[in-house]
Order: sequence, then structure tokens, then C-alpha cells
Amino acid sequence: MSAAIRRSSPGHAHPSPATSAVGEKRQQVPVIEEKPPKAEHAAEVKPPPVEEPHVETEEDQKPIIADASTAIGGDGSAEESAPAKKPACDIQGPWVSDVCEIDGDVRIHGSAHSVLIPPSIESGGNPNPQEWRILPYSRKHMANLNEVTVRELSSLADAPACEVRSPVPAMVFAMGGLTGNYWHDFSDIMIPLYLRAARFNGEVQLVVENIQPWYVGKYRTILRRLSRYEIVDMDKDDRVRCFPGAVVGIRMHKEFSIDPAREPVGHSMPEFTKFLRETFSLPRDVPVKLTGADGEDNEKVKPRLMIISRRHPRKLMNVADVVALAERVGFEVVIGDPPFNVDVGEFAKDVNAADVLMGVHGAGLTNSMFLPTGAVFIQVVPYGKMEHIGEVDFGVPAVDMRLKYIAYSAGMEESTLVDTLGRDHPAVKDPESIHRSGWGKVAEYYLGTQDIRLDLARFELVLRKAMQLLKE
Repeated sequence: MSAAIRRSSPGHAHPSPATSAVGEKRQQVPVIEEKPPKAEHAAEVKPPPVEEPHVETEEDQKPIIADASTAIGGDGSAEESAPAKKPACDIQGPWVSDVCEIDGDVRIHGSAHSVLIPPSIESGGNPNPQEWRILPYSRKHMANLNEVTVRELSSLADAPACEVRSPVPAMVFAMGGLTGNYWHDFSDIMIPLYLRAARFNGEVQLVVENIQPWYVGKYRTILRRLSRYEIVDMDKDDRVRCFPGAVVGIRMHKEFSIDPAREPVGHSMPEFTKFLRETFSLPRDVPVKLTGADGEDNEKVKPRLMIISRRHPRKLMNVADVVALAERVGFEVVIGDPPFNVDVGEFAKDVNAADVLMGVHGAGLTNSMFLPTGAVFIQVVPYGKMEHIGEVDFGVPAVDMRLKYIAYSAGMEESTLVDTLGRDHPAVKDPESIHRSGWGKVAEYYLGTQDIRLDLARFELVLRKAMQLLKE
């Protein structure tokens, strides 16, 4: 029996269980010495077409000619002046990240953390070169990461000679920050990276600052799908690499989700979860069907409920009782117990075999992205007015993924804080005062020291609602 999943009741056949990895926030993670994928026939691959930005020339500096008789146009009509050149870097406000989209010749000196943009031969030079300092991470003010300098050069003669030429554009980003927490691994890195890299269909080279070997190992299957080329360790790369374009930086739309209306437009969470299912060859796109062609319930089919186990605070204290209750309602129950240091795709297969996923708020619920579209996702929100956090981290993303989402808020009597602190402690009797005191105390009490003992009478209603949602 796999360490990742424990079967608690019999049911219909599913793919064999395996293992995966879920980290907790700021956990010290082990290093997996995993070599990144190597380029295959790179010289034969042509980069995808990228929209050409306007390059400013001396003509652009001239005033608009209003008199048609003196215009350059051969037919005597006045020509419109060229539009202003679009800046290479999109500098937003203080709460988002910066991204540079560069087409044409780009020269990257990794160990110097510099990205240089020579002017094209046709332009003859750039009389007004600009420079930007970019933190290539989705949270702009993250500490302990190096900025990358993106600098336009005034002339082609200023550009350093190419030591390595890549046939495809570069995708420059940082891998550190809050990674090591499973939720942040996707919310901060993988989803924003997908948004920028998907359009290249693998024909892009990842240039990574602050590379994390464990991250490359754990998510190697996804990274190989996004890029067919060897990953460049930016901090240790002392050669000048030339690329036919580059993207510097990644940007999230919102926490653990995608907004189809935001740039780059058109992407969505159902598209991303389909990408994951294809990447890991997950077999199920929809949950089990509980009704027959005649519309009657199929009593022989038992939907599978997976309970995500936690070894840390916010454990479910009465798991055995919840399992027995779920079986009475009509579920086959398994316990998902994913270890950290394993390729994420293994546990994804177990989650994809579930029709309902439930667990207390925490990084393990990130696995909801492997559920079939239309499955049910139950988040047990810890006591302490944590509903907003639960909604932002998992509720909104669940709806965006087209899952059928249920939030269950644990009451005071379901929290072990009553036993450990007493009913008169502010964290128990006045959660709002804890929230007013700052995030540190909120995290300490409601995320760091409480466990949950579900009220079975209350929770039975949730399980019956989940069953009904699967029938709809």
C-alpha cells in the first residue's frame, strides 16, 4: 500500500495509488539533485513568430509635416508620424510584478544579472536608451532575491559578443521566494510561468535566477512540457547568451488562479488544469456519473471521497468518525497522505481518481487542481474568522476551476483552542481582536496551534450536499 493514500473503505476500481509531495509554508526542503532536461536538436528548431515592436529612428524625432505639398509621400498626401516606441518593460504599481517583453536581439549575461537590448541594424542606433531593474518573481517586493537589470544599448557596437546562441527566446524568472510551500509553488511560480510560457509551445529556454534543484526535480514533468531546452542557472552562468527575444519576469493574475480578462488574455484555470491532466496523463476529465440514462440513481456506484491528511497543525482529530459517517452517506473513502519529497505527478493520479476532495485549509488542498472538472471540493475553514482567507486561497480558485465548491466553517466547539487556551482567551472569545493585532497573531493561533474535531451532525449535511451535487 502506498504511503500517499490509505484506503478506508471498499469501492469501485480506480488507478493504483502512488505518492506525491505537499510542503508547508517556509518548510526547510530537501534538495533533489536532478539534472534539468537537455536540448534535443536545438539548432534545427525555429522560434515562434513574435510581434515586432516599433523601433525608434531619427525620422521619429522629426516634427509632423502638416503641409501635404512638402510631405515625403510620392502621391502628395501627408504621411502620419510613426507611433511612439512601446517600452520593453511594463512597470506597474507597488503590489504587482514587472514584466519585460523583448523581441529581436537580446544578450543575457547571467552572473551579472543583466539583460541587454542592442538596437537593430536598421535603426542605426537608439538615441534614448532606457534601463529598468526587474525582480523576476510574481511578488514584486519579495526579499532575498536579486534584481535583473534590463538595459537598452545606444549602439550595436556597445553589445558584448555572443558566446552562446539560442534558437529560441528566453524566459527569465526567479525560483525562490515562498517556494517550499506547495500552494506557493503553484500560485507564485507555476501558474504565472504558464501564463508567460504557454504561447511558445515548448520553444523557449528557461533562464532561472536563484534556481532550486528540489523544485526542478519535483516539477520536472511540468517544466519539460513548458520548455524543451536545458534550464540555464542564471547565477552561475558567466557566458553571454544571445536570444531572438526574451520575457523577463512573471506576473500572477490573482492568488492561485487565472483571470481570462487580464493580460496575457484568454487563459483560464480550466485550460491550466487540462494542461496538467495532459502533462501527467490523468485519465478523468469528469467525475463519476451517479444517474443512469433513465435519470434514476445508480445505487451500485459509490463516488470516491478523498480526505487530505495533515501531519501539522489544523489536523482533523476525528478522522475515523468522519470516514464512518461518509461511508454511511454512500461514499468510498480514501485518505490522501502525500509525502513532500516526491514527483508531484504521482499523487496527482490519486487525486484525479477522486470525485470529492475534502480537508482543513492548508497547502494540501492545492491538489484540488488535479480533480476532474465538475468534482466537489470541500474546504474546512479553521475557527477564527478565517473565511476570507479561505475564499481567496481556495474558494475563488475552485470556482474558477469549475469545481463544485463547499466551504465549511468550523465553530468554536470544533476547535482545540478551547481546550488549549480556555474559553476566556481572546483568540477564542474575540477573534476580531486577534485580527486587529496583525497577521502574526492570526497565523500563530488560527493556523499554527489549532486542530479541528468536526461536529458530525453538522458535517453530515455537507456530505449529503456533496452527494447531491454529484447527481446534478
